[in-house]
Amino acid sequence: SGARINISEGNCPERIVTITGPTDAIFKAFAMIAYKFEEDITNSMSNSTATSKPPVTLRLVVPASQCGSLIGKGGSKIKEIRESTGAQVQVAGDMLPNSTERAVTISGTPDAIIQCVKQICVVMLESPPKGATIPYRPKPASTPVIFAGGQAYTIQGQYAIPHPDQLTKLHQLAMQQTPFTPLGQTTPAFPALFSACPRTHGHCMCISKGDELVSITIFPCICPGLDASPPASTHELTIPNDLIGCIIGRQGTKINEIRQMSGAQIKIASATEGSSERQITITGTPANISLAQYLINAR
Repeated sequence: SGARINISEGNCPERIVTITGPTDAIFKAFAMIAYKFEEDITNSMSNSTATSKPPVTLRLVVPASQCGSLIGKGGSKIKEIRESTGAQVQVAGDMLPNSTERAVTISGTPDAIIQCVKQICVVMLESPPKGATIPYRPKPASTPVIFAGGQAYTIQGQYAIPHPDQLTKLHQLAMQQTPFTPLGQTTPAFPALFSACPRTHGHCMCISKGDELVSITIFPCICPGLDASPPASTHELTIPNDLIGCIIGRQGTKINEIRQMSGAQIKIASATEGSSERQITITGTPANISLAQYLINAR
């Protein structure tokens, strides 16, 4: 194709393919990728009972500041692109994690996709991004794991599913390595934070696991027979201005969700002139605060 093609690191569930060059070279590269995807669909269908062929789907990563031009006034531009190319185009409402970029999903035949990418590139050239763009970087796959009563569970959708033995063993090993310490203090012997859940008979924790044990946090649990709530306390966080939007969500939907799930009170200070950061104050039990922090970091 004559285009420069860069593919991001491979230890993640997603990888980003960046195509750079003159417009013709970009379209050639996109055409080759779209046909390659169709070839893979055809090959996978030879062993399948499915009768209808699924469309080729690509997800583009576009700076959020350019998405308005792509959608157009009252959705006019995106409607025009859909009608003239025959491709399905959807612009995600939320920004991708820790970035100022949004996903634009295109699906259809390879020819429809190529025409669609051409039109998207024209819009992007006519309306350059405004302000700084924080690029989306896929993170290595990590699933929160909850430990309760000596058993490990992973969260899938709204359900807790018993987790394979290796993490339960890791949990037992961690328990032997270090005594429990109050929330907010770390033990040099083991690079993790442990705390007994005040509302459970057993211990209840969440583990964030990339390549190593990163941190263990309390998840609030409701157990019969223990009604005493631990005293409320307050914790403060500072968040860069450019990431506050993805924590608040459209019309405050995300922050309200975090308040509801964690049971904590969360206040976000107004932006102060000259400051690049915003103050977040979280009030509640240690378990509420811990879960609110976890959910904010996850956003």
